[in-house]
Amino acid sequence: MTTIQRRGLMIGAAGLVAGFALPRRPALAQAPSGPFSLPPLPYAPNANEAAIDAMTMEIHHARHHGAQVAGLNAAVQGQPQLAAMQLDDLLMRLSQVPEAIRTAVRNNGGGHANHSMFWEIMGGPGGEPAGDLKAAIDRDLGGMEKFRTDFNAAGLRVFGSGWVFVTVTPAGALAITTKPGQDTPLMDGNRVLMGNDVWEHAYYLRYQNRRADYLASWWNVLNWEKIAARYAAARDGTLRV
Repeated sequence: MTTIQRRGLMIGAAGLVAGFALPRRPALAQAPSGPFSLPPLPYAPNANEAAIDAMTMEIHHARHHGAQVAGLNAAVQGQPQLAAMQLDDLLMRLSQVPEAIRTAVRNNGGGHANHSMFWEIMGGPGGEPAGDLKAAIDRDLGGMEKFRTDFNAAGLRVFGSGWVFVTVTPAGALAITTKPGQDTPLMDGNRVLMGNDVWEHAYYLRYQNRRADYLASWWNVLNWEKIAARYAAARDGTLRV
């Protein structure tokens, strides 16, 4: 082997090693221009370390949620009536979406709505709610201890990927429900008070297959002031996603 060949081989190997060694930051999915956008995290990625590590937050937000926004914008391209709709209205009228794009709107639009809610209700110190929300939990869900137990049990029963939610009616009544994939109660005409993502990408880096541990820890980062504001908005008729 000549000196030039050896030198080229060494440079190539060094470049390969460097490529593996350099950390890569999560990148936003490149969405076609469209009406839907990825909301920024309302706190630093490490704000939920009591339950979710910063890297999971960054990947989950930028890559998973970002890809869903991209997919939704792609699906409604050339559909001005759909593009002009609010996200919740679009999902509540899913049966009216053309069949050719209905699955894409269902999966990506549902994911966009679910994750937009998910980021909003975290970043807090955990604890318990107060006021009207606490009274509703006591009345409809049997108090906080029973609520946490039943909510976590419902999340464990989700087979594969999905979500566990609390729905809220205009009268303020609460109920626990689950949905597969990126489906949302909005598709049934129900508003969402709060919910937890039990897809593995939401917790796998820290918890691996221990979904129960993730569900138990998640309560430590809830922002009950934000959830109470959602409860008030639902009763006022102004809650969207």
